[in-house]
Amino acid sequence: MESLEHQLIRVELEQRQQEGCDTADIRSRIEAVLEDGAEDSVFRTLYDELVALDPVKDFPYSEPSLLDDIRALRPEGPRRLSLTLGEEALSERIHGAWLGRAVGCSLGKPVEGWPKHRIDNYLGSVEALPLTNYIPYREGTISPGLKTSTRDNIEFMARDDDMDFPILGLLALEQKGATFSPRHMADVWLSYMPYHLLYTAENVAYRNLVNRRWPPESATWRNPFREWIGAQIRADIFGYVTPGWPEKGAELAFRDASISHVKNGIYGEMFVAATLSAAFVTADIDQIIEIGLSEIPAQCRLAEAIRDTLAWCNESDDWEAVWSRIDDKYGHYHGVHTINNAAFVAMGLKFGADDYEQGIVVTVRSGSDTDCTGATVGSILGAKFGASALPTKWTDVLSDRLMSSVRDNNDNRISALAERTLQVAIKMLNVPDVVEEETVTESFPKGMSEGLPGIWNFQLGFGRHELRVRPDLTGEIEMIEFNEVKKISNVKIDGNRVCFSFGVDKGGYEVDIAFDGTIDGDRLIGQCSSGGFEFSATGKRTSG
Repeated sequence: MESLEHQLIRVELEQRQQEGCDTADIRSRIEAVLEDGAEDSVFRTLYDELVALDPVKDFPYSEPSLLDDIRALRPEGPRRLSLTLGEEALSERIHGAWLGRAVGCSLGKPVEGWPKHRIDNYLGSVEALPLTNYIPYREGTISPGLKTSTRDNIEFMARDDDMDFPILGLLALEQKGATFSPRHMADVWLSYMPYHLLYTAENVAYRNLVNRRWPPESATWRNPFREWIGAQIRADIFGYVTPGWPEKGAELAFRDASISHVKNGIYGEMFVAATLSAAFVTADIDQIIEIGLSEIPAQCRLAEAIRDTLAWCNESDDWEAVWSRIDDKYGHYHGVHTINNAAFVAMGLKFGADDYEQGIVVTVRSGSDTDCTGATVGSILGAKFGASALPTKWTDVLSDRLMSSVRDNNDNRISALAERTLQVAIKMLNVPDVVEEETVTESFPKGMSEGLPGIWNFQLGFGRHELRVRPDLTGEIEMIEFNEVKKISNVKIDGNRVCFSFGVDKGGYEVDIAFDGTIDGDRLIGQCSSGGFEFSATGKRTSG
């Protein structure tokens, strides 16, 4: 069996070139060993050399992966706007976002991954052009497994990862609210989502999590898909719960994205979350998109692609002419990449500014990752228009049902998911600003921390423990009654918030436990989580 490095090195090579690295020399060597069928050790060495490359000095983009660095490079924007919607109106708009997302996803699902010409040829052959309803089913062309998402065969929103992720995010928010961390989101994945139903970057990140590579390493270790669309499709729930607060929506999206993505992969999720936050406040599509752009670096490839698309849309009222310009400049990206698909999303929003149907149809007919892009455009327009404004020919066939692979959430009422989301949003909007400043992000400073170093009497509910932390944030936890000492790892500090991990022996194998809490003088207060279970944990400093 080929090694992981052997399987992934071609994709990694393209990823490194797109990130601005000079790959000419190493490309020729990689091609040679691929042709010769070299040993695994050769591929590992080349892979490590490849990921160690730096972008060339004249690379015109600035693309960091830490939140503070991203914020330092973003343009000016309205970080929080005045939300004038009452609870009933907000409920209607959140319901519209969930419903609009499900419709757009269902529309794009049968032709996921098809290029534009194949979609149009098929639609012409089944007399479905212009497209004014769901895509017809023809045996032998569309997979039988996708029949439940085709015209006259839809009874619910069929299971799709694009709809699983908003539910996973909702679970994390219900459990932790504004304080959820990347590690907590990772635990939700491991507890609620089957591995074999995750793809590209999410599949890689899940594999890394199982092997104890926690965020942010889970996003980078042998992950050549780290700028693909996976994070962008997870954004929506974070915009739903932060109406009128794009900065907070983007921040929550960052924490989620950093599990599996870097750079433009992260920006895609932040951009969509911020546009959704804005869609609850303004009906101006240009303004909605600009607010989304205001939360990502101004000089990144994603921002450039979206700005290009906006300019092309303003120059032409023919969406297919705009599509051609997007394809000419950005068609070299993989069909599951963030950048080209985000351009199709921006185009769909522009052409659907006053017409929900036009928005999702234009987006899906553009091809590439059609269920993802259709879902995103449907979601943003659904939040803008509200549930009652969406055409019933698109919404009624779903019967208010959404099927999912998320544990304990397999058969859902869309309206019930919207109501749960509303309750999280109400709590989120009442969060005091101090919580915003103290929430855990991945931009933790490395090195000294005045609060944590020292010796702590650490109580977990089983046995006696002594937590010892040195000034360089290394340390160990001694389980005194079990005569065991385990190193702590993944130590992160942000203000008075603290996270770290350690292992516990369970009959010959080690289980990871993550602590997430706060320091209050000589007290450490928080929770530990492991395998989907949580329990309180407290500490008292015994020496500085």
